[in-house]
Amino acid sequence: MPDTKAGREEQAHHESKRQRRRDVDEALERGDEVEPPDERPITCHRRGCNEPASFVVRERYQEETGHGAVTAEAFLCRAHTDEESPTNLDGVYDDYVFRVDPLPEGPVD
Repeated sequence: MPDTKAGREEQAHHESKRQRRRDVDEALERGDEVEPPDERPITCHRRGCNEPASFVVRERYQEETGHGAVTAEAFLCRAHTDEESPTNLDGVYDDYVFRVDPLPEGPVD
């Protein structure tokens, strides 16, 4: 291929395609890897509370428009978890969920 502007552009295009292919192959190889844990501590979602979160509260309910389910999650400290209760009971359906789960690395009492 002669050293012309069109030739250089074609070479650059081919190199760009090869690089994208290498990136995709690399990403596919890493697809089985486990994501590293989030190192920062999770704090309570309640406004003004800086306590570490101990629980995750999940509620899955039917959207008001009827177009599907919505899942709401809140990471809360122990005191705010005690105050938590279902809030979307009007959106209850067969797969409704209200669940409180401890965080795996929550603070120990």
